[in-house]
Amino acid sequence: MSTTIAVIADVHGNSRALLSVLAEIDQHPGVERIYCIGDMVGIGYETNEVLRILFSRKDVSFVVGNHEEELMAIFEGRNGESRGGEKLHHEWLAKRFDQRLLPKLKAIPKEIAAEYEGHKILFTHYHLDSEQQFLSIEAEPTIEKLDQLYRESPFDLVCFGHHHPVHHFSSAHRTYLNPGSLGCYDKPSARYAIVELTAREINVALKQAPYDNQDFLLGYERLDVPEKEFILNVFHGNQTSNK
Repeated sequence: MSTTIAVIADVHGNSRALLSVLAEIDQHPGVERIYCIGDMVGIGYETNEVLRILFSRKDVSFVVGNHEEELMAIFEGRNGESRGGEKLHHEWLAKRFDQRLLPKLKAIPKEIAAEYEGHKILFTHYHLDSEQQFLSIEAEPTIEKLDQLYRESPFDLVCFGHHHPVHHFSSAHRTYLNPGSLGCYDKPSARYAIVELTAREINVALKQAPYDNQDFLLGYERLDVPEKEFILNVFHGNQTSNK
């Protein structure tokens, strides 16, 4: 017996990248569920398109990310964590947001615990403190640091995102998986992971779905997205610079 799931993280308002990944997942035999672990919105400008695609499916489970929290803070009149240009970006997104999507967005939890083939799995956008707040990003995570952080937890697999590079560590205690940002990458590819679980093993396959990202990248200029120069440089490696 085995169970196969897919894990996606940090779609970041990039519907073309998302569709390329979903097309591959839908062709993969046996994927029973997709876990989308936060930051579907922000950075990219296709917030509504991404949420409509994901919310239309019956096989996706969600956890909330920090960018969703920032949008909800704006809608609820609260002060979020974003400042300066990042806050301007979130306010721009909020003005373009389809309010019909808000009830589903508000209902998303911060964590999901699941069990497959006897393996306990945690899905979270990022590691949480005792008050259920996201910890600061660990620039260089290690097995030792992660094992110390989760030393009291019952989980055999911890899936997280937020930090955009891929992380895949296994210790004597558990496996840690960050599939990498799906929507923010310095190549025309979208990253995700397929996890096959048997009674004895947790097998992780890191994947990349190619797609044509040029029209999406040019859209930052076309729409005059706040912080567009910073976003294209830091999150997409200036892929349009020589076009």
